[in-house]
Amino acid sequence: MIPPASEPSPLVVIKDLSKSYIRGDQEIPVLRNISLEVFQGEFLALMGPSGSGKTTLLNLIAGIDTPNEGILRIGGVDIASLSESELSVWRANSVGFIFQFYNLIPVLTAIENVQLPLLLTSLPRRSRREHALAALEVVGLLDRMDHYPTQLSGGQQQRVAIARALITDPLIVVADEPTGDLDKNSAEEVLDLMEEFNQAFGKTIIMVTHDPRAAQKAKKILTLDKGVLACQL
Repeated sequence: MIPPASEPSPLVVIKDLSKSYIRGDQEIPVLRNISLEVFQGEFLALMGPSGSGKTTLLNLIAGIDTPNEGILRIGGVDIASLSESELSVWRANSVGFIFQFYNLIPVLTAIENVQLPLLLTSLPRRSRREHALAALEVVGLLDRMDHYPTQLSGGQQQRVAIARALITDPLIVVADEPTGDLDKNSAEEVLDLMEEFNQAFGKTIIMVTHDPRAAQKAKKILTLDKGVLACQL
């Protein structure tokens, strides 16, 4: 008798997660008892009004911040229990970041910006360059490899940022308003590229956005309201 197939384990496990900040002698709650599972290959959009806790939740998942209470496991690693140095190594190996304002280094060319995450690895210089060239080719910017950020359009800069985010083959990609600074056409190009990486390469993407059109690219939409996971679409 063939045993039934086991259910896949979630890549991200969040249970009863809470986060607050201290301002003076006042405690400001931001997230309250969040529970969430994200599976390998999902494309998740987090929506909600300003101040709802979307970016805070994204930063917790990315290991940029730590929770006050609750469980936060990614790829089986309890990241809330890691030291600062351990967390830094974990982020470098496990998370790709895409920001609203690109966060490219102005004095570095496109290929140099893409290579930045690889400087924390043991890859030799030639291999780092080869990886960066391949990443730029995938995002359609190989012919802009020697251009500086100021010589690129907003859409091109964000595509460089996407190449940089994916060059280490991370477990998860976190994107904070990735189309917030782009015109409609550039935003569509960036979203199509993210969708392609999700569908063709199985990349797990968690994206914060205010834009319903951007959210529609995701496979699942979650809404936060006043720090509470309000609904799932």
